Amino acid sequence: MIQPPFLKPGDTIAIAATARKISIEELRPAIHLLESWGLKVFLPEQVLATNHQFAGTDDTRAFVFQQLLDNPDIKAIFCARGGYGTVRMIDKLDFTYFSSHPKWIIGYSDVTVLHSHIHSRLNIPTIHATMPINIVQDERLEVHTETLRKTIFGEQIIYSEPSHPLNRPGICHGQLVGGNLSILYSLCGSISSINTIGKILFIEDLDEYLYHIDRMMMNLKRNGLLSNLAGLLVGRFTDMHDNAIPFGSTTEEIILDAVKEYDYPVAFNFPSGHNGAQNHALLLGHLATMSVGRETELSFPQ
Repeated sequence: MIQPPFLKPGDTIAIAATARKISIEELRPAIHLLESWGLKVFLPEQVLATNHQFAGTDDTRAFVFQQLLDNPDIKAIFCARGGYGTVRMIDKLDFTYFSSHPKWIIGYSDVTVLHSHIHSRLNIPTIHATMPINIVQDERLEVHTETLRKTIFGEQIIYSEPSHPLNRPGICHGQLVGGNLSILYSLCGSISSINTIGKILFIEDLDEYLYHIDRMMMNLKRNGLLSNLAGLLVGRFTDMHDNAIPFGSTTEEIILDAVKEYDYPVAFNFPSGHNGAQNHALLLGHLATMSVGRETELSFPQ
């Protein structure tokens, strides 16, 4: 594993839009926040491009991202927002320079495409964290931005969260991988699908029907992504839906049923993902220790 260097004041961080379009007004609070941390912010001209719902064409988004990957002065790339579109440009990217000169790629939701591809192909850590679209003015001390700040500057973070009734206790160690469940599901069978053997898998999602959660978990199971985990960390599943005829299980029960034959630790309701100001930053691809007991503790040994 080659780890990108943590940031320091004076470093330059770029903002890129890999999926849905974004405006300068939506970016200003994030720019202000990053500058307050002593970072320089580079905003490529094409980041404000539009093509229907996308931030420019697939070629435009890939071109901008490639320039940032290959620029030695850029120390991290902060993805502006999610939505949909990163998968349409991922195969246009050349990670040759990045593989020997890695930098932090930051984001969540649709950015799971980048997380998964980089982990499966290059084994380089990335950061699952809030994005500029989620940052509002004067938000320096909100949980999601403060955990991001600590993470990108290399400060030690140990998360301790209340236990959930369906948690399965135990202690495990391994690389933390994963992200948005819908994206992981969509990548199965492709070169971007992650290897989960011996790793702690993190999953979260938003605005899905319960039967679809079951469908996605069954797909991951049949693809062998659940059988040899070190542990399973379940983030927030926000705004779930049900049909007129109820599915009959909660999100947590669906997930637990999918892994009932395995004996690794499982922790539910971890505050990361589509969870507003409680979106804890996670070092994906980095070694982690998860302890599930009276509380759920997650740490990243340095």
